[in-house]
Amino acid sequence: MKLQFDVTGKHQPDPFIFEDGGKLYLYVTAPKGVEAYSSDDLFGVWHYEGAVASFEGRYDYWAPSVFKHSNRYYIYVSCSTDEEFQYMHAAVSSSLLGPFENEVCFYKRFSIDSHVVKTDSGLFLWYAEDNTACDRVGTRIYVDKLIDPLTPANTPKEVILPTMDEEIFKRNRFGDGRDWHTVEGAFWFTEGDWQYVMYSAGCFDNDSYHIGYAAARTDEQDLTQVDFVKHTANGAFDPVLVKNDFEEGTGHHSVIKYKGQYYAIYHGRDSLEDVRGEFEEARTARVCKLHVRDGLITAERYEHRV
Repeated sequence: MKLQFDVTGKHQPDPFIFEDGGKLYLYVTAPKGVEAYSSDDLFGVWHYEGAVASFEGRYDYWAPSVFKHSNRYYIYVSCSTDEEFQYMHAAVSSSLLGPFENEVCFYKRFSIDSHVVKTDSGLFLWYAEDNTACDRVGTRIYVDKLIDPLTPANTPKEVILPTMDEEIFKRNRFGDGRDWHTVEGAFWFTEGDWQYVMYSAGCFDNDSYHIGYAAARTDEQDLTQVDFVKHTANGAFDPVLVKNDFEEGTGHHSVIKYKGQYYAIYHGRDSLEDVRGEFEEARTARVCKLHVRDGLITAERYEHRV
């Protein structure tokens, strides 16, 4: 089901939801700066708040996330310059609507799709970067410990890597015979005795683009020491969300436990929209109910509503 917005013609790729003080905030990918929305109710009207973070000389702000620490708000987002392609940056603000300032660059390399979390062992950053020294080359998910909200330890652990053809972004992408895979968009949370990492995989323009997850039954608080097991159906493709009769391109998401119920906020496109050929942005934020129990996650998608 699509979320309801008070503007027309806007899109909400890579939606990250955050709740604070009884109010909800949504942060999305945008060309010139991170854009934000706010609402008093998940299923109410979302109000456009404009761009809340933009850094001099940078563009294409991908997949933002927000974290609160010691009454300050931190935004994590990847962006580019003419010399740098999607380097991870962080900035701080006293308000969830910014402006987020004093940005720092986390990694001098391609690094996207942040999610910062806190455990009893400290702060951890989930993100995605490339690995070409392997059989299934491409983007995969890492976790790195943070010394503080603006300083990564820069000792990341590879956690979730491609293992199946449904995660191929493009075959023979660079003309050297190797298929390029994409596993990205990590979102970590706990429920009961289990830890979960949900993620997106595949190509946004393919039928197999999907949301999957990995899980671990453990009380280990150092997330770099947890071994997550990717969910499959006895080794076969078994996604939480994938294209159906009314929407496609269902991917990059965040999770919220709202009034006692888990929901995924994800982007998708209406199946009737023609986005083949030259890229045309058509991703809008949608919501579905999640059932989380005993290491398993299933989705209950709402009937399509325009």
